[in-house]
Amino acid sequence: MLIAGLFAGMLLCLLGGQRLGRRDKAETTDIARARLTAVEAAIFGLMGLMVAFTFSGAAQRYEQLTVDEANAIGTSYLRLDLLPASRQAALREKYRRDVEARLAVYRVLPDIEASTAQAAVATRLQQEIWAGTIAALAESPPHATIVVIPALNQMIDVTASRAIAALTHTPTLIMAMLSMLGLVCSLLAGYVIAGSQTRQVGLHLLAFALMMTATIYVIFDLDYPRFGLIRLDSADQGLFDLLAGMK
Repeated sequence: MLIAGLFAGMLLCLLGGQRLGRRDKAETTDIARARLTAVEAAIFGLMGLMVAFTFSGAAQRYEQLTVDEANAIGTSYLRLDLLPASRQAALREKYRRDVEARLAVYRVLPDIEASTAQAAVATRLQQEIWAGTIAALAESPPHATIVVIPALNQMIDVTASRAIAALTHTPTLIMAMLSMLGLVCSLLAGYVIAGSQTRQVGLHLLAFALMMTATIYVIFDLDYPRFGLIRLDSADQGLFDLLAGMK
């Protein structure tokens, strides 16, 4: 609904700018036109900067954390070899269930309630892994503690970081600014195109509004990669590979 409203707003701005441009065409001198062009270039440049900034931030927020999470869990899992053999089987099973729960947290979205339930399962399993590891270290050589505990801490920290990143989005004010810039650019584009004598002006106006709206929609959608049309499920491949190696 918001995207449809933005598209309609851009079309109206384009038509309004075109009407203003035709009205002022006869009165605008070459010098004034050159000055206006500089202003238009600055605003369009600002629009490009905003698109690049928001798109880059939305695209890169999750993928690296997912890789870091898989690496941290894999390292901690391998360190189980330093624990007594009698303790390893139970802990390895908890690691497998923890990875399955972490994958399910995002796989069940957009069902928020189910995702929250899976996150609670993963948190409980990590608590059990911590308690089981501490108990096992009491029966292990002292050097095992130095190696196992940092890896386990890293695993817990990175999963917490990924959970927070999933709740972090581009501020609403920036998104509103991006939409407002789109409307302003539409107004200016309509003003500029008013001097064109081609019969395809309507096609150009429609194409501008459509592509500008589509670009803003992609940024919105990418900022919520587990809910919209754009899905970053491939970012979980590291966890899938890790789980396969645990079986």
